[in-house]
Amino acid sequence: MLDRLFQFFFKYPAFVFEQGEFTFAASRGASLAIVAAAVIALGVLITYRGIDGEGRARDRAILTALRVALVVLLVFCLFRPSLVLKAAVPQQNFLGVLIDDSRSMAIASRDGQTRTQFVHEAFGQPTSPLLEALSKKFVLRFFRFSSSVDRMKGIDEMKYDGSSSRLGPALERARDDLAGLPLAGLVMVTDGADTSDTTLDESLASLKARSIPVFPVGVGQDRFTRDIQVTRVETPRSTLKGTSLVVDVVVSHTGFAGTKVPLTVEDEGRIVTSQEVTLPASGDSTTVRVTFAASEVGPRLFRFQVPVQADEQVTQNNAREALVEVLNRREKVLYLEGEPRFEAKFIRRAVEDDENLQVVILQRTAEDKFLRLDVGSPDELVGGFPKTREELFAYRAVILGSVEAASFSPDQLRMLADFVSKRGGGLLMLGGRRSFAEGGWAGTPVSEVLPVEIEAPARGGAPYFSLVSVKPTRAGTTYPVTQLPLVDKAAGSRWDDLPSVSAVNSVRAVKPGATVLLTGSDAQKHEQVVLAYQRYGRGKALALPIQDSWIWKMDAAIAVTDMTHATFWRRLVRWLVDGVPDPVSVSTTADRVEPGEPMKLTTEVVDGAFVEVNDAKVMAQVTSPSGQVTEVPMEWSVSRDGEYRGSFVPDEPGLYNVKVTAARPQGELGSGTLHGRASAGDSEYFDAAMRSTLLQRVAEETGGRFFTSDTAASLPEAISHSGRGVTVVEERDLWDMPITLMLLLALVAAEWGYRRARGFA
Repeated sequence: MLDRLFQFFFKYPAFVFEQGEFTFAASRGASLAIVAAAVIALGVLITYRGIDGEGRARDRAILTALRVALVVLLVFCLFRPSLVLKAAVPQQNFLGVLIDDSRSMAIASRDGQTRTQFVHEAFGQPTSPLLEALSKKFVLRFFRFSSSVDRMKGIDEMKYDGSSSRLGPALERARDDLAGLPLAGLVMVTDGADTSDTTLDESLASLKARSIPVFPVGVGQDRFTRDIQVTRVETPRSTLKGTSLVVDVVVSHTGFAGTKVPLTVEDEGRIVTSQEVTLPASGDSTTVRVTFAASEVGPRLFRFQVPVQADEQVTQNNAREALVEVLNRREKVLYLEGEPRFEAKFIRRAVEDDENLQVVILQRTAEDKFLRLDVGSPDELVGGFPKTREELFAYRAVILGSVEAASFSPDQLRMLADFVSKRGGGLLMLGGRRSFAEGGWAGTPVSEVLPVEIEAPARGGAPYFSLVSVKPTRAGTTYPVTQLPLVDKAAGSRWDDLPSVSAVNSVRAVKPGATVLLTGSDAQKHEQVVLAYQRYGRGKALALPIQDSWIWKMDAAIAVTDMTHATFWRRLVRWLVDGVPDPVSVSTTADRVEPGEPMKLTTEVVDGAFVEVNDAKVMAQVTSPSGQVTEVPMEWSVSRDGEYRGSFVPDEPGLYNVKVTAARPQGELGSGTLHGRASAGDSEYFDAAMRSTLLQRVAEETGGRFFTSDTAASLPEAISHSGRGVTVVEERDLWDMPITLMLLLALVAAEWGYRRARGFA
């Protein structure tokens, strides 16, 4: 609308003024005009010289100003202002027209018309005004693009079935195809949904360097009026069987503010959980934290879905899928206790029925004497706590009970810190008379890892002791480890019914970045940290500074059948080992690719001490859905120690099993597995509104101009005057602009009206 209004007043579109050079085409009559202007100006002074009297000075000034302005405007017109432009010579320049052939082009706008309708109206018929205007000025070359780019003869070759849009490769292909020809520019008709995994920077820089302007024509709406979208789902790549997963699901929408919708999670068709979501203000997003158990072993395809609502413009973006590897293996945890106490006994009892956890207990009974429980072999931990990195790093997590720091050598303390930061393991320190400050842990490498600040113990006073009633923090209410099952569904939080426990370590402050999940308060309402954690390096560290969680099992108020204590510890230990990397870990940038597109693999290889290995022989064995086995060698990336890269191209849809093994001449280092899918993607339907910001950037960085389907009629003239290709100099007059006549009439009318109002002859 503004562009049309500008052209109405100033005769030409705004881009003509941007491209042109302003000048005056003054003739010999210009000097006469100047003399005439001087005479008229003198006449003005004589005309209004006779206006005398009180208050007449202001009238004289106003009338003089109006008359002078009129004279100046006339002189401006007499000097013949004009724009000098470079105009493309008709039929001497080529123009590449790239049309989006992806699925999102079939999305309908608010009036029910699809984006493809504009394409066919503008380019589908020889008599189409836009096509006819472009054809008169340029030699057209058409391309269709989605995940690939193809030359085409006409619009009838469009299929609109592409599952992705890659703007950068499309521009590069058209640039290369038209290299060596006089090129006026490239027209790109698209909604701007770039789903490529690379940025546009390099493509735009190349076009700018070659002076090839891009003229994007955006189709569709900038914002849908009614749409719900599952924007993002964050799931782990793998988890243990039976683990409660906590998944953040981001739901965004427009037009459904305040509506309550169900969010369901399906495990390959079976609903595992569902909860109601109240949608926020239109245009905003909400993060929903859902909890469910992964009970089936193997690669599981979880689907997070909001039912389609009435009048939704896009229905394909109401669900997202995530592939999670559910593992059925035993994870080894080392639990070190510095003295016999009930806590170790009841922790062992809580996890002994969990087939996926092996908690090896090393309990000191006397100086340099240990009780070993649930070891995997007769030789395991014979010498006490591990003295080498290889021995310690064989475990996935370490639990430190009531044991003092002085019982470890400096190397062992450093190993414990490296166990978290470099090995990526989980570390949990429990409360006790030899834990935290009371155990001399302040200032050790382990204290750097812990999520809490270790306070110095009181000097000369009585030992610290506090009975605390435990409650979850706001963050704790969303974590499975602190979400306890209710005994009575009509009751409130289960934590309110649990008996108080005791702490002999004063832990009140946490480090920046740490999260407190449980707190406790004593009789004086003093707050105590009960459970806190933080990420540290590749792993995580937890602090549980209470000494008798077993009371949650043995208190007289707790029923014999109550599983609260066992549930809490199983979840806590599972959380400790969750996400701990293997010596050989394989990953991919995306767990789903299109059939025929490469799936890129990245493998990290370390030895038993978790030192990166660069000289390993790494091989990926890929098993297709039909059972065909292919071996893919992986090469060291050079840019990063221990990183190997490779890729394979899935040629059939379905689930692919990838097993990567790494070996040295001395022996095998280990193996890792993952599953990937080859199927048609749905990324085109997410964030499917027209991305005008991206398209404007493409135009600005290449010297082109952005248009919409409503303003595309000005496209031929804009390209013609972009100054590219074979051009001629063209001069356009500006003196006869409508705004000039309007100003002349306005000035004359203003002077006449003022004279009438003031009673002048």
